[in-house]
Amino acid sequence: MKVLVACEESQAVTIELRRLGHEAYSCDIEECSGGHPEWHIQDDVLPLINGNCEFETADGKIHKIVGKWDMLIAFPPCTYLSNAGACRLYPQKGVLNKERYQKGLEAKEFFLSFLNADCPRIAVENPVSSKIFDMPAHSQEVQPYQFYGKKHPYTKKTRLWLRRLPLLRPIQAVEPIGPYIPAGTGRKDKSKYGAAIRGDDAKNRAKTFPGIAKAMAEQWGGEICK
Repeated sequence: MKVLVACEESQAVTIELRRLGHEAYSCDIEECSGGHPEWHIQDDVLPLINGNCEFETADGKIHKIVGKWDMLIAFPPCTYLSNAGACRLYPQKGVLNKERYQKGLEAKEFFLSFLNADCPRIAVENPVSSKIFDMPAHSQEVQPYQFYGKKHPYTKKTRLWLRRLPLLRPIQAVEPIGPYIPAGTGRKDKSKYGAAIRGDDAKNRAKTFPGIAKAMAEQWGGEICK
């Protein structure tokens, strides 16, 4: 399959799809951290999402996609949509930060560009969003401990919006030991949290968990989707 993985500098899903033999490309305005510039498009992704496109990967080579992508998997930024930022959206009780709200609306429009793309199979990922943005109904909620969870036995709720793709089936799930990101600043027992640190490492906190990436590639890139 020809697969575009949008807004993915980590290349976690792209690498897993490549291992299965698919022609997958990550795309992000940032340089890739996954170690495969030959599979990474460092450019604006929107002109590419409907296929029939030509692009240059980070190693300088030109590629051409004739027709639609077979699958689009997108991880659009969630900074202004996430419910985790509600304290900044409402800095005072009942007072809406209009500038942040406008940025949230722009983020929603970007999100919908992927969900409504001209592609036969679509998956869009985002965390729980603030109700004020009235996001479309999601298809599924997943947690890192549900997918090869021994390495990441934590909770960090993520939502998936799916078009012509099956729900992800948990595989090698474990009992969670605690949240990946602590809810408060006090971390009394660090062994019960993941590696995430509040505030200063948003990029790392947004990376796709390896188990979820592996499940996406295996289940959506397997025989059921060919």
